[in-house]
Order: sequence, then structure tokens, then C-alpha cells
Amino acid sequence: MRTPTSTYRFQITAELDLFAAARRLAYLRELGVDWVYLSPLLAAEPGSDHGYDVVAHDRIDPVRGGAEGLAALSAEARRLGMGVLVDIVPNHVGVATPAETAWWWDLLRLGQDSAYAAAFDVDWAAGGGRVRVPVVGDDDLLPDGRIGHLAVVDGELRYHDNRFPTAPGTADDGADADTVHARQHYELVGWRAADDGLNYRRFFAVNTLAGIRVEDAQVFEESHVEIRRWFDEGLVDGLRVDHPDGLRDPKGYLDDLARLTGGSYVLVEKILEPGEALPSSWATAGTTGYDALAHIDRVLTDPSGQPALDALETRLRGGPVDWHEMIHGTKRDVADGILQSEVRRIVREILPLLETFPVVENFPVVEPVETTEAALCDAVAELLACFPVYRSYLPDGRAHLDAAFAAARRRRPDLAGTLDLLEPVLGDGDAEPAKRFQQTSGMVMAKGVEDCAFYRFSRLTSLNEVGGDPSVFAITPAELHEHLAARQADWPHAMTALSTHDTKRGEDVRARITALSEIPQAWESALDQLQELAPVPDPGFGSLLWQAVLGAWPASRERLHAYAEKAMREAGDHTTWTAPDTAYEDAVRAAVDAAYDDPGVGKVLTALVGRVAGAGWSNALAAKLLALTMPGVPDVYQGSELWEQSLVDPDNRRPVDFDDRTDRLGALREGAATMLTDSPDDPGTAKLRVVHAALTLRRDRPELFTTYAGLAAAGEAADHALAFDRGGAVTVVTRLPIGLAERGGWGDTALDLPEGRWADALTGRAAAGSVRLADLLADLPVALLVKGD
Repeated sequence: MRTPTSTYRFQITAELDLFAAARRLAYLRELGVDWVYLSPLLAAEPGSDHGYDVVAHDRIDPVRGGAEGLAALSAEARRLGMGVLVDIVPNHVGVATPAETAWWWDLLRLGQDSAYAAAFDVDWAAGGGRVRVPVVGDDDLLPDGRIGHLAVVDGELRYHDNRFPTAPGTADDGADADTVHARQHYELVGWRAADDGLNYRRFFAVNTLAGIRVEDAQVFEESHVEIRRWFDEGLVDGLRVDHPDGLRDPKGYLDDLARLTGGSYVLVEKILEPGEALPSSWATAGTTGYDALAHIDRVLTDPSGQPALDALETRLRGGPVDWHEMIHGTKRDVADGILQSEVRRIVREILPLLETFPVVENFPVVEPVETTEAALCDAVAELLACFPVYRSYLPDGRAHLDAAFAAARRRRPDLAGTLDLLEPVLGDGDAEPAKRFQQTSGMVMAKGVEDCAFYRFSRLTSLNEVGGDPSVFAITPAELHEHLAARQADWPHAMTALSTHDTKRGEDVRARITALSEIPQAWESALDQLQELAPVPDPGFGSLLWQAVLGAWPASRERLHAYAEKAMREAGDHTTWTAPDTAYEDAVRAAVDAAYDDPGVGKVLTALVGRVAGAGWSNALAAKLLALTMPGVPDVYQGSELWEQSLVDPDNRRPVDFDDRTDRLGALREGAATMLTDSPDDPGTAKLRVVHAALTLRRDRPELFTTYAGLAAAGEAADHALAFDRGGAVTVVTRLPIGLAERGGWGDTALDLPEGRWADALTGRAAAGSVRLADLLADLPVALLVKGD
């Protein structure tokens, strides 16, 4: 198996298509990148900027460059000695425009007789033999049962701009549109019916992404026909698998994929909760790196700031905030709300099995309990809300299921009998309801935590990141060393990441926010002033908003307005996407505007930025060097070799100025000076130096990165240093830079280097034996030492 030493992620779009990306590979090579990493390439919904809404599996999207574009990029990668990694989407297809998705179109036209009926996860019985399609607006649901703006045009059903097929012989007799609609294998229903009346599996709660059944051998083959070609023709070297937790059998899928790719390098986008391990039986090199991101952010966070920030959160929220109680509530809301359709489907699969429980060996005989659909839905929803990780993979992960049952019984003793009834079937990995429950728990976790609670919990928002648990405030260097030693032993080729297309805040936004853990009182004072000058109705959300402004500053008014809208609607406690509260939203927008229009707000914000900018710069360089040199395969998200101050998507997917980066790298390679301050005039050249040096060393000297050993500094400021030896390359970074400055710097604190002579790849400074950190880190807050001959 060919394995990368590093990757660089391109978001392939109509603007940066495969041909354009191919022209940028020489720059990546000069930067030090080993493999190029591409976002999804298969044909997607018209206008899609991300490519996760695949509509056809037999071709590359023409607007992204088509087959010719991949051939050109692959040829250029081969010329430069680079590999190619591609993101794939096995769980679902886009159905927003049915005519674009031949499989879905055929399903709607022919129903259960479609050649693609087995490809989709449809409960035909629940829909009376029809697929429910939730597209009808409230105003078009007429009292007499008809649908407004429905028409038959050219043998198709049209609803506004939506086109739908008609079954053979159902639209050629002059019948009115509603009559023709009643004859179809699908039923157009109100969009609100998706919450509890849908009968096809989706990606999370996205109605326009329909799940497909890759566990079926034929579906796997047909949905991977183009991917197979990439490997048969030697165009691609590895794959990143999107959302494996949505699959019926992730392990089985990865085994199938290994056979298709000849055992090539494969990563999984899997989120691990604290203490959770990736199943060792999976045919994968590891995860895409959210776990590494969480560890890096927390080792740079000052644990002494937690009590003050806890107290601030308590004051802002009007009482103590328990993260685990919060997410139980948000997950339960999701299970009872936007994902109730999935809960009800699990229950529909359970109901026929209830009669078998008393006679199946090892199933307990229970006292009569209420077994209505409502009671079972209540119990299943409670289990989903109590599930401690994204999902289990029975028999793997049985302990997590047991924990969920135990928690559900504690919270809802009234459900004890029903839970007793459910436990045997949901614990049977071969039972259909258990399989569906496992597919669903991750959906509930993602929507309840990432897409809701992350926007409600404002204590320190650099910790509110995909793959992290915000209740875990900080870790020590010793704990990081333990994590990284295990990573080297168990998953040495897993990806490490700091920014992705899914991160809520770019890596350098988080680096600045992290600095607030060192100055909680100053942050509280500034926040109180901002709240007084530009009040946000919910002061807790105000804290979350101003942290984003601080981290991204200077940012355009438009970018911050877009962030504020998404954040407050995702939080969902005052306003939502489907029921916006205009007064609340206007107040939040006014606060954003005040950052630009109110001199008083500007003064407070400028002073606060001044307090954390230098520390944010130091944290950013430290985080980047850690991510690039720790065990694993580091990924550089497009553009993040300079400052990455993006906010949540789509902000983090906006175009990158590669011409500017190419020029700056050229100047750096020619010996241009590195700016050493974080100011509006600094584009991040110090960061570019770190990225270039680390990537080049990893690619050209891989033998220096084959082991792991933590190193400890000695002296009065030892806690501010973090260092490790990878087997010939030593990383040294600064932690808690504000505290370091307040104590007067490094003093005589020193680091004992392993035997030999060393040189800093960033500055050229020589070192050996016991080196004073004041000397080693005189120019930059980080060092990358290389052992000489």
C-alpha cells in the first residue's frame, strides 16, 4: 500500500476544476506536499459547490473537469512524484432535481418495479406503496386535498419548477394533475411531513439526500463503477470515505472497498468521542483527523482559566450549564422532531418482532407493558438521546449500547418495562431494527450536538469543534504524549487535521479564541462592555458571537452577518431556519453592524484584539507545527498555509488566492524575511515558513518520523514548553504565551536534546545538549530541529 507523508485538500468546483488544480500541483510540490487530496468528483446537483450531493456514479462532474480533467491532474501528479487522494460519498445521492439522478427518476417512475428499487432504503408499506416526497409548500396544500400549482406538462408532473416523472400509461388520458398524481408511485407531500412522515432514509435530516444501500452487492458495484475505473487505470492512489456511520455495515463496506482498490490507502470520516477507539478490524488507515485536532486545541488551552469561564457561562445563562444535560436535551429534541421519521421506522421494524420475544432463546419473558407505537417511539428516542457515541457496530460497541440503556432507565423509570422489551432486539446485531438503530444514532448525535449544542455552549468556543467534546476543557502535555504514543503504535498513517470543509471555525480563529483561556477576566470585562454597547438578546449567544468576531477579525460585514445567521438558527433556541424570529435576528445583526459602525464598540474590539493577537499568532504556529509533525499524515486544508480565519461553511469553502501563495512561497524560498507579528499587514509568512519546512522534511526525510517520544523541559517556565522527538526530528512549541510573557519569558528554562548535533529547519540555528529555550525560540515560538550526521 502506498501511503502519503502529507496531503493538501482542494475543494474542486467549477471555478477550481481539475484542470486548474493540475496547474497548482507544482506549487504544492514546492510547498512540500506529497499527495493532493480532492473533494468529491462524481457528477453532483447542478450548482453544487461541495459535491456531496452526487447524482451519478458513472462519471466525473463535467463542471469539475470530467474524466479528462482527472486524467490531466493525475498525469501531472505522476510527473511530480505525487499521489492522489479522492473524497467519495457512498451513503447517499442527491435528489433535489430528480431528472438529474437517473436512479431516483426511475424509482419515482416505476416504484417497486424499478431496476433501482433495491438501491434506495424505502419503507414501501408505510407509504401505501408510494415514496413520500416532501416538497409542497404550506400555501399549496389546499383544503380539498389537492395540491396548488401542480400541472401535467409534456407527460411529466410539474410543481412550480420541480419536475417529476409519470408512470407508463398514467398521464395520457387527459386527466387533471391531481388525478395523475394519485396514480404515481410517489406522493408529493408537505415539506413539514419530513419530520415524522417520511418513508425513505436520508443523510441526517436533509430531504434532498436519499440514502442508498451499498450493503447490497449490486448496488455497491453500480455505485462504484467510476471509482473502480480510477484504480484500474492507475489514476488515483487512495480514498477518503465520507460518513461511514450512515452505512448499514461500515466494516463490510470497507472490506468491499479494499477488494475494489486492491488494498489501497483509505481513510474514514469518523468522529470518535473521548475514550472511544476506532474498530481495529476495519480496512482503513484511520480517521480524517478530528481527534488529533481536538487534542491539539486542548493542550494549548490554559486549564487555570476554566473556573472563571465556567462562572461567566453560568452568569450569562442564568444558571449552571451542564454540557451532558444540554446535549441530552438537544438530541432528544432531534429524535422527537426532525428525525422522528427515522425513529418511527425503527419502531415499525420492532413491532412485528414483539410477539417472538417470549419464545426466542435468551429473550426475557417480561410482564405486560405498553407496546403502542407511541410508547416504543418514546423509548427508542430516549435511547438515542442517551447514546454516548455516534454509533455501535455490534458486536463491537456493545458497551455503548449497554450504557445507553442504563442511562435511559435512570432518566425514565416509567419506561423500564418497554426498555426491557427493546434490549434483546436492539442488542442483536443481526436484527433489522438493531441495524437501523445503529445507522440512526449517529444522525441524532450530529444534528443534536454539532449542529445545535455547539451553537448554544459559549464557554470557550475554540473547543466547540467537530470531533471534540466541549466539556473537556484542556489536557496536559503528558496526556498529549500518551495520546500520540498510542497513535504512533496503532494508527501511524491516520490523517491529522486542523481545518476542514466542515470545521466550525478555522484553525487560526480557534488559536485566538484559545488565548482567552489565559485572560478570562479581561474577556469578561470586554464582553460586558460589548453587551452594554450592542446588546444581544441572549447574552450567552452574544458571547459565542463576539468570540467568532474576535477570532476572524478583520472580517467583512457580509461574512459575519452570514455567520451570525447560521449560528443563531442552528442554535435553534430563539430562532430557526423554518420559523425565523425577526426581532431577535435584527438585534443580532445590529450587534454585528456595531463592530463597524459604532466607535465605542470598535474601541473595545480593537483593544481586545490587541490583547490576544500575539498569543493567537503563537498558538497558531504551535498548533500548525504540532499537526504537521505528530504521528499521522498531516493534511493542509486549502489556503491554510497562510492565516486560516474562516468561519463555518460556506465561509470556509470560499476561493483561495493561489497566485498570492505561489509568489509568497517563491519569495520565502529566495530568502525573504519572515514577519514576526500578528497584525493586519501580516499575511502569515511565518506560518508559511513552518508549513514549508515541516512538509518538505516529512516528504524528503521520512526516516526522521518513525518513532515517538515526549521530551520534557526543565526550569521555571517548563510548563510553557511542549516537545517531542519523532526519531531524528524534534518539535518544540510554546504553550500559554500570555502567561509566559507575564512571568518574564523563558528565563533559564532548558530542553535536553537527544544525543547528537541539531539544526532548526526554520531558522538554521544550531543546537546540542541542553539548549536554553530563550535562545532556541528567540525568533519564533516554535522550532523544528533536525539531527545532523
